Amino acid sequence: MDQLEQTLHTARALVLADLEAGKVAEADVVSLVEEAVSHRRWWVEQWPEGIGFVNGLIAQDVQDALLDRYGRWPLCPVCLGTDPHALEVEPALGEDPHWVCSKTTTSVARVGALNKWL
Repeated sequence: MDQLEQTLHTARALVLADLEAGKVAEADVVSLVEEAVSHRRWWVEQWPEGIGFVNGLIAQDVQDALLDRYGRWPLCPVCLGTDPHALEVEPALGEDPHWVCSKTTTSVARVGALNKWL
């Protein structure tokens, strides 16, 4: 398996792990992941230097697609009981992406490791 395919499979697995942690990995949601992976495959083929950003970008793509269809995800576990808001992926375009509470600037978990919080 080439580096691009390995990277895409890893990103897919990380995002699916977070969806499972949040108990939202239904078939239609998994389809959103597949769409994001397909889109990012094309994106990296156009810009190979961006391969290190794929984990965070796929997480953001799925988060955006879920917002359009279902609402905010993943909800911030740091600020429970206050105004519900979603975690954000930071850096927005960078390596080693984390889910972060934008209100408290708390880094909650790496993409793929929400199971400790949700």
